[in-house]
Formats: sequence, C-alpha cells, structure tokens
Amino acid sequence: MALTLALLLAQALLSSTLLAQAPTIEQSMNIRSVAQARISPDGRWVAWTETGTDWEQNAYITQIWVARADGTGIQQTGRRQLTQNKKSSTAPAWSPDSKHLAFLSDRGNKTQIQLISPEGGEAREVSSHETAVGSFDFSPDGKQFAFTAADPESKDKKARKDKYGEFEIVEGDYTLSHLWLQPVAGGKAARLTEGAFTVQGFEWSPDGKQIAFSAPTDPDLSHRETVELYVVSVADKAVRKLVAGPGAESNPTWSPDGTQIAYTWSAGEPNSYLNTHLMVVPASGGKARRIAEKFDENPGIAAWCASGLYFGGMERTQSAIYRANPATGSFERVGTAGAASLTKDCSAAAWAQGRPNEIAEVWTTPLKSFAPVKLSDQAGQLKEFKLATREVVEWKSQDGSQIEGILIKPRNFDPKKKYPLLVVIHGGPTGIDTPVWTPDRYYPIERFVEKGALVLRPNYRGSAGYGEKFRSLNVRNLGVGDAWDVISGVDALVAKGFIDKDRVGAMGWSQGGYISAFLTCSSDRFKAISVGAGISDWMTYYVNTDIHPFTRSYLKATPWEDPEIYRKTSPITYVKNAKTPTLIQHGELDKRVPPPNAYELYQALKDLKVETRLVVYKGFGHGIDKPKQQRHVLEENEAWFDKYLLGSR
Repeated sequence: MALTLALLLAQALLSSTLLAQAPTIEQSMNIRSVAQARISPDGRWVAWTETGTDWEQNAYITQIWVARADGTGIQQTGRRQLTQNKKSSTAPAWSPDSKHLAFLSDRGNKTQIQLISPEGGEAREVSSHETAVGSFDFSPDGKQFAFTAADPESKDKKARKDKYGEFEIVEGDYTLSHLWLQPVAGGKAARLTEGAFTVQGFEWSPDGKQIAFSAPTDPDLSHRETVELYVVSVADKAVRKLVAGPGAESNPTWSPDGTQIAYTWSAGEPNSYLNTHLMVVPASGGKARRIAEKFDENPGIAAWCASGLYFGGMERTQSAIYRANPATGSFERVGTAGAASLTKDCSAAAWAQGRPNEIAEVWTTPLKSFAPVKLSDQAGQLKEFKLATREVVEWKSQDGSQIEGILIKPRNFDPKKKYPLLVVIHGGPTGIDTPVWTPDRYYPIERFVEKGALVLRPNYRGSAGYGEKFRSLNVRNLGVGDAWDVISGVDALVAKGFIDKDRVGAMGWSQGGYISAFLTCSSDRFKAISVGAGISDWMTYYVNTDIHPFTRSYLKATPWEDPEIYRKTSPITYVKNAKTPTLIQHGELDKRVPPPNAYELYQALKDLKVETRLVVYKGFGHGIDKPKQQRHVLEENEAWFDKYLLGSR
C-alpha cells in the first residue's frame, strides 16, 4: 500500500513538472497548424489543411482533413485525415454537387489537380499539364476545371540557351501564366487565353459561359499597378478588358445573376499603406462604383449571394466577416471570423481562426444565428505544456499616437517582480500581432518566457487592423516613428514597475528586422538585438529589391529625387552610435530584402568593434522555410539572448 501511494505521488509530481514546462524548440516546431477551411456548397462538409513537420524530408508537409459540418458521422471524433501522401496536398475545392473534393499536389514531378471523395479512397490525378498548375476552380456544371499555369519554355528561348548558355535579361525575360480548361473526366487541357498579360485571380460566371480574371502585364512584383480586369468567353476565347485605369483591380466575383462583377481596387502603388476598396461594375462594361465606402481596412471578398456581398477584414487584433448591400453600398458586421468560405446560398460559413490564448481551430456556423462550432482539436497538442498568457496592452507613442501590442507573460506572473523584456517586432509593415497562440518560428517566445522574461509584440504604426490613417503614420517616417513606438512601449511597461530597464532586448524579421537594425544603430536602450532579413540602407535596398514601389510609396521619392529622406530613414546613417551586440540572420537568395543589407550592417559593426555575428542561410530567400534551418534560426536567437540578457549561459 505504501509503495503504491509513493508511486502515485511520484507520478503526480512528474505530471505536474511536465505540465509546468514550455515546449522545447523542436516540440513547438512539431505543433500542427490548420488553414484553408472550405465548406461544401450544400453545407454538409468542411475540408481544411493541416501542416506538420517532417524532419526526415526536412519539409513542412500539408495534408487535407475533412469533417461533417455538424461534427458527426466520421469515426468517433467527427473528423479524419483525407490525404496521406508524402507530398503536400493543398488548396481544397469542392465540386458544385459537393460529392468530390479537388486539390493540388506534386505527387509526380509537377503540381497537378487531384480528385478524391470526401468519404475516402484513393485520389485520382486529373490534369497532366506540361507545367505546374497554379490555381484552379470547378465550372458551375462540375464538368471541367479552369486553371492557371505558366507557359512552357519557348522554342526561341531554348535555342538561345543552346547557343549562349543561361542568362537573364532583366525585365525582359518573363514567363507568363494563362488560363486553361481541363475536363474533370481526364484528358488533355485546352488553352483559353493568349496575350501580353499574366493571369492571376479568376472566377467562372454563374452560367459557365465566361470567366472574369485579373491580370498584370507581367509577373514582376514591381508592376502590380498594371493589374486590370478582363472577361473571356469560354466558347470562342474572345478576351475583352472590363476595367482599366490607375491602380490595381483584383479578385473578380460575379453577382448571382451574372450581370455584375465585384472586385477590389487599390488606388496606390503596390505594397502601399492605402486602403483597397470594394467596387462593382456591370459585367457588360461601364462605369464602376464603390460600395462599403466607410470600411476603413482592406476587404477580402468571400462570396456574392442573393443576401449580399460577403467580405472579411481586420478589426484591430481580430478579424471579422461583413455583408455589403451592393445596391445601396451599405454594409454590416456579421461576426468574428477569419478568411471564410461560404455555402452556395451563403447560409453557412467555415474558417480557421484562433481565439485569445488559444491555437487556431476550424470553425463553422450558420450565418443567421452565428453560433460557431469547433470541428478541429488542435488544442489537444498543447495539453502537456504550461504556456505563457497573452493580453492586449496599449500606450502612447512619442508623438501622441495610440499604439497597441501583445504582452506575453508567464502564468505565475508576479507584478512585484522585475522581469527582463524582449521585444519581438512583426514584419510588413502591414503585419499584425494578435493574442492568439501560435507555434514558435524564428523566435522562441515560449522558451524566453520560461526563462523568466516578458515578451512585447508591438503593433507599431503601419500595422494592419487600425485603419488607413494609422497605416500612413510611417510615411516618410519609416524607422524613426517605428522606433518611437517600440521605445515608448518599453517605457510604458517600465513605468508599471515590473520590467528591469537594464535587461531589454529586441528582434524581428523583414520589416521587424529593419526596425531592429534601426534600434541597433540609433539607441543604447537594448542589451542585445537580432536583425532577421532586415534593411540597413534604403538606397541599397531600393536598387536591389524585387518590390521597388514599396520604397517609393512610403518615402514618396526615389533616392535620386530625395537622397535626404533615404538617409534619414536608413539605420546605417546612425551606425556610429551603435553599441548593442547584434545577431544578423539572412537568406542567401533573398530578393525581397537582398543580402547586401546584411553585409553592410555586419561590416559597419565590425569596423566599430561592436559585437556582431552574421549567419547566412544557403539556398533560402526571404523566409527560412525548412524545419532544420528554421530550428537553427530559433536556437541561434535563444543562445544570443541567453548570452547577453537572460544570463542562463
């Protein structure tokens, strides 16, 4: 009896100890996440994707799961994994009769359309196109797919390669994507569009006789302002331009009767801080009109039904679904939801979204009552861990702007103690941090908190969710105003009495890396900093990046027109002030923030005898998107802040 009691006590103590631990870096990387929730047209099924880590393949592998929308009928759990292949399966799409599910997978040597029953069984490969399928959609009668695919290499280019070898003519060697038609029963695809444009988003007309699509002149990200709307006739392949003019017209969506097309219009240059707008134009052509004019964020169209035009958008640190009346232009909020898919009659929706302090799950609800039902159980992966808590905090920046952020604390937080503070800065700048729990990527937040630190994730000026005026606050003020927001956030927490002002660090990737570099070069407030894929010199960035309009949009000039604004907002301008030990991480093939930015900052810090370390990840672009290398990014950051700030080494 005594021995049994001792064993029970030991097991309870072990269980309590395990529960008190945060996930290790590898455990966090192994947490699976959900996305791409798609409800069937008849509302009976919901499919979604679930992405997990395959260490053997050194890849994140995505599979498709399916459930009855009422949560019953499939095994005891009400859900099951539908695809099992070693290759990823993505972009689930239901047939109009809801009897089949199509998806994309590169099970051969190129990504093709696959078809499977939601009841299970083997998938059938439908397309066998010469190049990879980009996106696809069922025709309204369910008999064929329209899909996009890049053009194969031309005879002229093959001949050039044979004669001269490989080279690229910058802004002259584009591979365009066009629309193709593929019978669902199988067979050869037929080309639908030709022309000096590259097809992006598209949608079938309700009668299946036409397809509306958006297309820029080429796939260059710097030329997004050339995106215009077209309509192609399926019968004779005739293409007509529907909307043209300044700005970009995207995401065409037909009205239920096929007489109108809704789309989103961006008035500014690509990657702008300006809102995009909801527009409606007659399908036969004519003057477009704006609806939902008072919506002060970027709308994403979900569906157009008899009950209205449904769209989603950010709302501070959460997202919601709205319904517009295309006739009057008015709109109303329907409920809190992520990017939702809707049934054919828009009576129900499904989406993937996290709630505060919870991991993202798959939800479905009737839109009339809006009572979400959870279909997934991602939270089951977290039961053995004691996780940090997240809450929204608010402060005033140096210029009086109201800033929000997410404060991450241990569950046993004691306001009488003084904690180290680590600031983790999101990218964008139109990114957003929310109080939702997400697996650690790049920065081991749960590990930091377990080691005794608090973490602040600021939604600095320019972040999404707060409207166009807020997003414009860093126009011609990049870095400078962003630094105000970060430092004022640190000050606000220090003033509350629970932060050790002498143990503060900062880190971020992309735009967050740029702000971190700005803090390295312009402030002595931080004990350690990590710069991930960050900009150090706007001039260096501007001439090398693949999105030149971004800089022109925010700085309102080229370097040749206004060198002073480029100097003012570049971290390297202030590098002689640098004292903070700085880790720099960058992808070797990064086109968004090219590596010269990393080398420039690294060499300057070395010359100034500031402790620095540069890690370049071979073969990677802007993101480090393979598990083994991403684990190294996480471990490097943990070690760096351990050494200089957390004192555990």
